Amino acid sequence: MGPQGTDKPIPVCTCVKDAFASLPPELRPRPQKSSSLRQVTCPGCGLVYLTNRATDLCMECEKKGVKAPAGQG
Repeated sequence: MGPQGTDKPIPVCTCVKDAFASLPPELRPRPQKSSSLRQVTCPGCGLVYLTNRATDLCMECEKKGVKAPAGQG
């Protein structure tokens, strides 16, 4: 058995824990918020937009009565 007290934790530099610790709070990267939005391309007109709806058709094509291809909501 070794002498007591040799199991001290090794000090860890803050730069290992947080690479941005030396930066002021306003310059640190912000955590990204997860979003329910997804980017889709409308199969009717080709518009690229963000939506949380099940269908990929944009509002305009849906108003015009364009049908989504098979397999789409």
